[in-house]
Amino acid sequence: MLLKEILKKVRFIEITTSRLVNTVFAGEYHSVFKGRGMEFDEVREYDTSDDMRDIDWNVTARMGSPYTKKFVEERELTVIFLVDASSSGQYGTKGKTKAELIAEVCALLSFSAIKNHDRIGLIIFSDQIEKYIPPKKGKLHVLRVVREILSFKPKHRMTDINVALKALNDVIMKRSTVFLFSDFLADKYEKLLKVTFKKHDVVAVVVEDPTEKEFPGLSGMVELEDAETGETFTLKARKSFKERFKGAWNERKEKRNTIFSSIGMDHIELETGTPYINPLIRFFKARERRFR
Repeated sequence: MLLKEILKKVRFIEITTSRLVNTVFAGEYHSVFKGRGMEFDEVREYDTSDDMRDIDWNVTARMGSPYTKKFVEERELTVIFLVDASSSGQYGTKGKTKAELIAEVCALLSFSAIKNHDRIGLIIFSDQIEKYIPPKKGKLHVLRVVREILSFKPKHRMTDINVALKALNDVIMKRSTVFLFSDFLADKYEKLLKVTFKKHDVVAVVVEDPTEKEFPGLSGMVELEDAETGETFTLKARKSFKERFKGAWNERKEKRNTIFSSIGMDHIELETGTPYINPLIRFFKARERRFR
């Protein structure tokens, strides 16, 4: 995209997401993430209104009665976006690509974060680390993050989620809220994701296109290209193939969600061509109920 077109898109996203932040998401972000940036303050006697998970069992054993840990909210959180910029992100059949959808959702979360005085950082990855922007505050910084996601041209085409997770753990020492954006067309990331989840509050954001779930209504011989490998192949779009195609997607989804569930990690599923507001609101509401 030309610079003028990129800036126009950034401005459109800024206007759209700012309006959502000030209406639909007013207070949602703070209520969900305020408890994720807590630091230990002191130990005091346990009250029945306290969360049992905060009981300090060592002090309780020494004192002979229940004591609980008291936490104070940190004044600022650090929010990191891990953004998959592999070639499959440039795919989209419903008005916008997966990369454009990611940029818009990052903007929405970013403007929510800066209203909460939080810092935003960005790691763009393929099968290598492509770009790192250290966490900072402010509207200009958020606009830079959105512009980078929209306009970035990766040097590599493939996906390696482990590369992103390792870089995150190496450069971000403080516990942070991390949104991992990808279509998760990758393997063998479970072990490092589990390690990362113990260190950071990680939320997976799965971004897909409808035609990755349901093969398009085409018939006859169809030529396809793998966006990441560049490999082309021709097949006959029969009913049996479409059924296998849908079955393979269901299998990938089940495997992916099993990984998230086994780790205890939240995830959001977004699709190009479908409004992202409802999935995000469901995520906020479910998370708020769980941490209430």
